[in-house]
Amino acid sequence: MTEVVSYEESTAPALDEPETAPEAAEAPEAAEPADAPADPEPPAHVDAISVSGLKGKITVADEVVEKVTALAALQVPGVADLGGDFARAFESVRERIGIGNKRANQGVKAEIQDGLVAIDITIVILYGHVVMEVAAQVQSNVATTVSQMLGMDVVEVNVTVDDVRLPDEQPAAG
Repeated sequence: MTEVVSYEESTAPALDEPETAPEAAEAPEAAEPADAPADPEPPAHVDAISVSGLKGKITVADEVVEKVTALAALQVPGVADLGGDFARAFESVRERIGIGNKRANQGVKAEIQDGLVAIDITIVILYGHVVMEVAAQVQSNVATTVSQMLGMDVVEVNVTVDDVRLPDEQPAAG
Protein backbone atom coordinates (compact mmCIF):
# COMPACT_ATOMS: atom_id res chain seq x y z
CA MET A 1 0.00 0.00 0.00
CA THR A 2 1.27 3.47 -0.73
CA GLU A 3 0.66 6.62 1.19
CA VAL A 4 -1.02 9.51 -0.54
CA VAL A 5 -0.85 12.88 1.13
CA SER A 6 -2.96 15.65 -0.40
CA TYR A 7 -2.48 19.31 0.23
CA GLU A 8 -5.31 21.73 -0.36
CA GLU A 9 -4.92 25.45 -0.91
CA SER A 10 -3.05 26.96 1.99
CA THR A 11 -4.36 29.71 4.22
CA ALA A 12 -0.83 31.10 4.51
CA PRO A 13 -0.34 34.66 3.21
CA ALA A 14 0.69 34.99 -0.40
CA LEU A 15 4.37 35.56 -1.09
CA ASP A 16 3.75 39.10 -2.36
CA GLU A 17 1.79 40.28 0.71
CA PRO A 18 3.65 42.74 2.96
CA GLU A 19 5.13 41.39 6.14
CA THR A 20 4.73 42.92 9.60
CA ALA A 21 5.96 46.41 10.28
CA PRO A 22 9.78 46.77 10.45
CA GLU A 23 9.73 48.02 14.03
CA ALA A 24 7.81 44.90 15.15
CA ALA A 25 10.35 42.65 13.44
CA GLU A 26 13.29 44.36 15.15
CA ALA A 27 11.94 43.98 18.69
CA PRO A 28 12.56 40.21 19.05
CA GLU A 29 16.13 40.59 17.77
CA ALA A 30 16.97 43.08 20.47
CA ALA A 31 15.73 40.69 23.16
CA GLU A 32 18.03 37.83 22.05
CA PRO A 33 21.53 37.57 23.56
CA ALA A 34 24.47 38.49 21.33
CA ASP A 35 25.85 34.91 21.32
CA ALA A 36 22.61 33.31 20.05
CA PRO A 37 22.89 31.57 16.67
CA ALA A 38 21.81 33.66 13.71
CA ASP A 39 19.58 30.96 12.20
CA PRO A 40 17.81 28.51 14.52
CA GLU A 41 18.12 24.86 13.58
CA PRO A 42 15.14 23.68 11.51
CA PRO A 43 12.85 21.09 13.10
CA ALA A 44 13.78 17.47 12.50
CA HIS A 45 10.25 16.63 11.36
CA VAL A 46 8.16 18.90 9.15
CA ASP A 47 4.58 17.75 8.54
CA ALA A 48 3.94 19.84 5.46
CA ILE A 49 5.38 22.78 3.61
CA SER A 50 2.69 25.21 2.53
CA VAL A 51 2.98 27.21 -0.62
CA SER A 52 0.15 29.57 -1.39
CA GLY A 53 -2.22 28.18 -4.03
CA LEU A 54 -0.25 24.95 -4.56
CA LYS A 55 -2.26 21.75 -4.85
CA GLY A 56 -1.10 18.22 -5.43
CA LYS A 57 -0.30 14.96 -3.76
CA ILE A 58 2.81 13.16 -2.62
CA THR A 59 2.94 9.39 -2.91
CA VAL A 60 5.57 7.30 -1.15
CA ALA A 61 5.76 3.65 -2.20
CA ASP A 62 6.25 0.92 0.39
CA GLU A 63 9.45 -0.03 -1.45
CA VAL A 64 10.99 3.35 -0.60
CA VAL A 65 10.39 2.76 3.10
CA GLU A 66 11.80 -0.76 2.74
CA LYS A 67 15.04 0.44 1.12
CA VAL A 68 15.57 3.17 3.72
CA THR A 69 14.88 0.58 6.43
CA ALA A 70 17.38 -1.89 4.98
CA LEU A 71 20.13 0.72 4.77
CA ALA A 72 19.43 1.91 8.32
CA ALA A 73 19.57 -1.65 9.67
CA LEU A 74 22.84 -2.45 7.90
CA GLN A 75 24.44 0.62 9.54
CA VAL A 76 24.07 -0.98 12.97
CA PRO A 77 27.23 -2.73 14.19
CA GLY A 78 26.61 -6.47 14.51
CA VAL A 79 24.14 -6.77 11.61
CA ALA A 80 25.64 -9.17 9.06
CA ASP A 81 22.80 -9.43 6.55
CA LEU A 82 19.08 -9.09 6.00
CA GLY A 83 16.46 -11.73 5.24
CA GLY A 84 15.66 -15.25 6.33
CA ASP A 85 17.42 -18.42 5.20
CA PHE A 86 15.23 -18.91 2.14
CA ALA A 87 15.46 -15.30 0.96
CA ARG A 88 19.25 -15.25 1.32
CA ALA A 89 19.60 -18.59 -0.51
CA PHE A 90 17.30 -17.43 -3.31
CA GLU A 91 19.24 -14.17 -3.77
CA SER A 92 22.52 -16.11 -3.80
CA VAL A 93 21.25 -18.37 -6.59
CA ARG A 94 19.95 -15.39 -8.59
CA GLU A 95 23.32 -13.69 -8.30
CA ARG A 96 25.28 -16.84 -9.25
CA ILE A 97 23.27 -17.52 -12.42
CA GLY A 98 23.42 -13.88 -13.41
CA ILE A 99 19.78 -12.81 -13.28
CA GLY A 100 20.26 -9.96 -10.88
CA ASN A 101 21.96 -8.73 -7.77
CA LYS A 102 20.79 -8.76 -4.19
CA ARG A 103 17.66 -6.67 -3.71
CA ALA A 104 18.14 -3.65 -1.49
CA ASN A 105 14.97 -4.36 0.48
CA GLN A 106 15.50 -8.10 1.10
CA GLY A 107 14.15 -9.14 4.48
CA VAL A 108 12.06 -5.98 4.96
CA LYS A 109 8.31 -5.48 4.74
CA ALA A 110 6.76 -2.07 5.30
CA GLU A 111 3.14 -1.01 5.36
CA ILE A 112 1.97 2.59 5.21
CA GLN A 113 -1.53 3.52 6.26
CA ASP A 114 -2.81 7.01 7.05
CA GLY A 115 0.73 8.37 7.30
CA LEU A 116 1.77 5.73 9.84
CA VAL A 117 4.46 3.16 9.07
CA ALA A 118 4.74 -0.39 10.40
CA ILE A 119 7.94 -2.26 9.57
CA ASP A 120 8.95 -5.94 9.82
CA ILE A 121 12.63 -6.71 9.33
CA THR A 122 14.57 -9.97 9.45
CA ILE A 123 18.28 -9.76 10.26
CA VAL A 124 21.36 -11.94 10.67
CA ILE A 125 23.64 -11.10 13.61
CA LEU A 126 27.43 -11.35 13.57
CA TYR A 127 28.72 -13.85 16.13
CA GLY A 128 30.06 -12.16 19.26
CA HIS A 129 27.44 -9.40 19.42
CA VAL A 130 24.65 -9.35 22.00
CA VAL A 131 21.52 -10.26 20.04
CA MET A 132 19.03 -8.22 22.07
CA GLU A 133 21.24 -5.11 22.03
CA VAL A 134 21.74 -5.28 18.26
CA ALA A 135 18.01 -5.84 17.67
CA ALA A 136 17.14 -2.86 19.91
CA GLN A 137 19.66 -0.68 18.05
CA VAL A 138 18.11 -1.79 14.74
CA GLN A 139 14.66 -0.79 16.01
CA SER A 140 15.90 2.60 17.12
CA ASN A 141 18.00 3.37 14.02
CA VAL A 142 15.26 2.27 11.61
CA ALA A 143 12.56 4.32 13.36
CA THR A 144 14.76 7.42 13.54
CA THR A 145 16.05 7.19 9.96
CA VAL A 146 12.64 6.52 8.38
CA SER A 147 11.08 9.36 10.38
CA GLN A 148 13.82 11.82 9.44
CA MET A 149 14.20 10.88 5.78
CA LEU A 150 10.55 10.37 4.91
CA GLY A 151 8.76 12.56 7.43
CA MET A 152 6.43 9.76 8.49
CA ASP A 153 5.55 8.47 11.93
CA VAL A 154 6.88 4.97 12.60
CA VAL A 155 4.49 3.17 14.92
CA GLU A 156 6.29 -0.17 15.12
CA VAL A 157 9.49 -1.90 14.07
CA ASN A 158 9.38 -5.68 14.49
CA VAL A 159 12.82 -7.30 14.34
CA THR A 160 13.27 -11.02 13.75
CA VAL A 161 16.75 -12.44 14.29
CA ASP A 162 16.92 -15.36 11.86
CA ASP A 163 20.53 -16.46 12.13
CA VAL A 164 23.98 -15.82 13.55
CA ARG A 165 26.88 -15.52 11.12
CA LEU A 166 30.02 -17.24 12.37
CA PRO A 167 33.39 -15.59 11.73
CA ASP A 168 34.46 -18.15 9.08
CA GLU A 169 31.13 -18.19 7.16
CA GLN A 170 30.80 -16.64 3.72
CA PRO A 171 28.20 -13.85 3.34
CA ALA A 172 26.20 -15.71 0.65
CA ALA A 173 24.06 -18.65 1.78
CA GLY A 174 24.17 -21.72 -0.39
